[in-house]
Amino acid sequence: MSLRARTFTQLSLAGALLTLAVAAPPASAADRGHSVPLRVATYNIHAGAGSDGVFDLDRQAAALRALDADVIGLQEVDVHWGARSRGLDVAGELAGRLGMRVSFAPIYSLDPVTAGEPRREYGVAVLSRFPIRSATNHEITRLSTQDENPVPAPAPGFGEVTLKVRGVPVQVFVTHLDYRADPAVREAQVADTRRIMARERAELPGARQFLLGDFNAEPSAPELAPLWKELRDAGAGTPDTYPAEAPVKRIDYVTVGEGVRVRDVAVPREPAASDHRPVVAEVSLARKGPGRD
Repeated sequence: MSLRARTFTQLSLAGALLTLAVAAPPASAADRGHSVPLRVATYNIHAGAGSDGVFDLDRQAAALRALDADVIGLQEVDVHWGARSRGLDVAGELAGRLGMRVSFAPIYSLDPVTAGEPRREYGVAVLSRFPIRSATNHEITRLSTQDENPVPAPAPGFGEVTLKVRGVPVQVFVTHLDYRADPAVREAQVADTRRIMARERAELPGARQFLLGDFNAEPSAPELAPLWKELRDAGAGTPDTYPAEAPVKRIDYVTVGEGVRVRDVAVPREPAASDHRPVVAEVSLARKGPGRD
């Protein structure tokens, strides 16, 4: 893990206890061959609220459980943020309901309204059935929603976790790109993303990389084009993802790097648990060699 990146590792109490108490999924005959199966998903959870605007973590946990994913990237995650999510640690709450480990990477970390209360945080998270070996909260260019007169500047919230999946090192990155119509900030974020992922890849040779998230742009958007030089869009050809009730655009992604073969991918018909639909992909990880399985 890069020493130049600002490291922020936060495993919730539930996640930390589960690291001791929960075993990784059992190996199958396929695992002992040349590739390892993995199920990966992404979901913008809208701070715990459904498409109806109602905060309901039981409903979201059920939607996440139905994905049956080993690793899930989450966006729009509140941790003690405020009334809209009842002041809860949403990342930790979902991890506990699903029996998974969690790493949370805040975009914003603000002082509490009342002294002595937890910091108000909002960002992205990774849920994992496998132990999280390390986690980093990288900075990329952002245009803050918390400043009255923001200017593009480096800010945290590009999360990375390192896993070992039955002997194969895996780097999972989760992101939430800028939502504005002007693509300038997204262009800068894509450049930052490629630079960081290349550096992390060089520091852990042979690692299989995933970039999960809400890119706030469709696959053909010019600002995303540089990503496709190193990554493959696992969801190519799948249905749209936003808005959840009647999707008209595909802006949520599971993307994969070298050594990862996409076996199957789906956008579940989940119209209510969030304002986005999730994406889930069945992949296989090549155990060795630079090429795809």
